[in-house]
This record gives sequence, C-alpha cells and structure tokens, in this order.
Amino acid sequence: MTEVRRIAGSPLEAEADALVVGVYSDGERLDPGARAVDRATGGLVARWLAEGRMRGRLEETAVLPAGGDLRAPLLILAGLGAHAELDGQGLRRAAARAARAARAAGVRRLASTLYGAFLGDDAAAAAVVEGTLLGLDRFLAYKSGGRQESPEEADPEAFLLVAEPEREAAVRRAEVLARATLLARQLANEPANQLPPRRMAERAQAVAAGAGLDFQALDEREMERLGMGALLGVNRGSHEPPRLILLRYRSGREGAPLLALVGKGIVFDSGGISLKPAAGMHEMKMDKSGAADVIAAMQAIAALKPSVDVIGVAPVTENMPGGGAQRPGDVVRAMNGTTIEVLSTDAEGRLVLADAVAYAAREGARWIVTVATLTGAVVTALGHEAAAILGNDRRLIETVIEAGRAAGERYWELPAWREYRQLYKSEVADLANVAPREAGAGTIVGGLFVGEFVGEAAWAHLDVAGTAWVEKPAALTESGATGFATRTLALLPERLEQLL
Repeated sequence: MTEVRRIAGSPLEAEADALVVGVYSDGERLDPGARAVDRATGGLVARWLAEGRMRGRLEETAVLPAGGDLRAPLLILAGLGAHAELDGQGLRRAAARAARAARAAGVRRLASTLYGAFLGDDAAAAAVVEGTLLGLDRFLAYKSGGRQESPEEADPEAFLLVAEPEREAAVRRAEVLARATLLARQLANEPANQLPPRRMAERAQAVAAGAGLDFQALDEREMERLGMGALLGVNRGSHEPPRLILLRYRSGREGAPLLALVGKGIVFDSGGISLKPAAGMHEMKMDKSGAADVIAAMQAIAALKPSVDVIGVAPVTENMPGGGAQRPGDVVRAMNGTTIEVLSTDAEGRLVLADAVAYAAREGARWIVTVATLTGAVVTALGHEAAAILGNDRRLIETVIEAGRAAGERYWELPAWREYRQLYKSEVADLANVAPREAGAGTIVGGLFVGEFVGEAAWAHLDVAGTAWVEKPAALTESGATGFATRTLALLPERLEQLL
C-alpha cells in the first residue's frame, strides 16, 4: 500500500526517485512547479515542449532524466490540457496517469508538484492525492498470490505531495475518501464464489471493527420474522443464504437526524428464471456495487465524523435459477405489507431494495439514499459518463449532486412525475416489478418502484449501472469496478448538516 505524505519546501529538494510536474497545452504551458524545475534543469522542460515531444494534452505523460539541481533523477511531465478547462476531475486524471507512468518506470518514491497547477487550495491537494491512489489501483487478489508479475510493476512505496502545512487536513481527508473507493472496488470485483453473502457480511464486520461502527447482519430467519418476502423471494433459487448488512455510525449528537444509505448487493445476477444472455454474464458479480459503495462509504463516514447519524443498509443475495427460484407471475409481500407481482425475475434489484428501504424507513430515517446498478436503460440514456438521480425531495437531490460535484462524480436528474407510477401497477397485486416494455422509461420506473417503500422520508435514488463498471482501463481505474458513488455518499452527511 502506497504511503501518502505531504512535504513542504521546494520541489527541487524532494528526496524521491521521480518528480511530477504539470504542463499545459496552451498559454505559458508550465505550471508553477514546472517553472521552478525548468530553471533548475537549464530549460529541460521548455525544450521538450518546444521540440514537440510533449504537447501537454490532458492525461499525456512523458518520463525523462532530470539532471541539473534536482535531487530526483527522473522527471514525469503530466499533461493538464488547456488552462481554462482544467478542473478537479481533470487534475485527478492527470495525477492518475502520472502515477501509472511512475509505476511503469519502477519508481519507489514519487513526489508531485501538481498541487499548484489548479486552484492552489485544499480541493487541488485532495484531487492530486485521490487521483494518484485511484490511478495506482489494480485488482490482483487472484493474480499469482495477489502480487504483480515482476518487481518493476510494484506500486510506489511512498507518494509525497509538495504542499504547504495547512493542506495536511485536506491530504488526510482525500486519503480517507480514496481508500474507501478502493475498498468499494475490491468488494465489487470479488467473484461470487469467493464473496457469497455470508462472507460479504464478514468483510463488512471487519470494516465496522476497524472503523468503530456498530455492526449487525440479519439472516433469513430474522428476515422472515420481519416479513421481508421481496428480498427472500429473490434468494429462493440460491444455495447461499442472504444477509441484510447493517452498519451504524453514531455522531454522539443528541437528537441527531438519521441518514440511511441503502445499496443493492446482488453478488451474482443470473437473471433468475428470466435468464440473462450468456455473453457478458461473468460481469454480473458487479451487481453488488451499490452495497460495496455503502459499506465503503460508511468506513469513510466514521473517519470524517459528521454530526448526523448514518445507517448503511446492504441487502445481499444471489439471483439464481435454482429449482426453488421464484417464477414470473409469482406474488411476494414486502416488509411494509405491499404485494408485488414478479413479472421478471431479472428485475430483482428493486425487490431487495424494497425491503431494505422499508427497514430504513422503520428505523426512522429522515433521509434515504438508494444506490444500485439497477437498470440497463440508464446506459442508453446517459452512457458511462454520469449516473441517473431521481427522488421525492428537491433539496436532497441537489445536495447529492453537490456532493458528487466535489467528489468528481456526475449525476443527471430524471423526472419523477406521478404519471410514471401508473406504469408499474398490477392487475393482481399492489405493484408489478416491471412496466410493459413498450412503456419505456425503464430507469425512471425502476427508481420510482423503490420509492414506493420510503414512507415519509426524503429520498433520492442513484442508478449507477453505467458508471460502476468499465470494460477497458480508464484514467482513474483499470477495467472492472470503479467504486463510483462511494465518495459522493461519504461526503453527503456533512452537506446534509447544512439543511438542519
């Protein structure tokens, strides 16, 4: 694990194997750190730019021998793009690419001046730390005993951010958020045979123990006692028993309102009797991303210590087509008494969320935020650049979007008009779990179905099916789980304090 440290003083004195400096694609082209390094190396950086060896495009990198008055033997030039277009997310991406270039060069101690490239404040320091840690992440648990192929591919032992002492708190906070995102990725990437519901509960228990959270995991007998027929119905085709994971953060503030974070945890989704196509089914281990986000966000929340209470609720099960599996046409009863006609067993996420949300409402949550890889329709609507958000409370939705903006995670609001609710009415039960195909609006229908169980709570729903997983490596993640929404959820409690 790469150690993160902030160091003060001149970047020229950084005792590291490589020093990262930023270069732009326009204007003066050198950021403050790059200008100092350029002077110390006799114009080396400027020559590379003048000769066209480096254009400064965002995510572009170059590794070159340093020389001159630098202690670091290597320079890593990180492209920042155009001055006017650089933002926090761009800085994260630049830092991530630079970190990967350092790893490829066998760097063990990496220092960076990118903090001064944008804003020069806490947000910039946080972006560089987050980008570096996220960019270095790889899922190697089942690769030669969890190790890289060769010593040259090892992550740097230390990352040194050149920044003033007053940025120390921002650095530590960013590390908390980044490591939570890495945890969410790890959980979501785990194969279903290695992380069935009971083992996911054990992992959550370990998180709780390390973070100082209260932990509880309800088994199927306790779910039956509570009347969670929707969640149990999804589990019927699996040999692995389900779990309802509960993590609780107590602020210590008397009368503190309660925020519930509820994440879908389908450790493997075959589609059940409504079987999915074989192509790509191996990726359905990612259908537990919502639960992974919630568990990881709770770890971060415990460290950030907001003044609102938070409960993380993760309904965890498989969705399998075993002999006891529920069938299309079956009717189940949710915890709050609502009956549901199951028209498609592949619309299982909203069923497990129904009982989990009803549980959160019973606990007295003032706000409920659900996060799930719920619908493929969201990819049609928004692609892979943003998650969908909808809900019943304007201020909560806006607060989630603001938290996402700070985290570098984008959300686009979809309408929640009452006319859509008519699409999932059933002729034989209170609700149907899907609307007719010709009705469209799949993401809206799926989200609003979940909203039927929130009671009087303010509610927002995040559909992350298009952002939780990438098939090809991107700037901030290798292929696989992204941990998208973890940082948004972790930052949300602090922002909700402002609504009190």
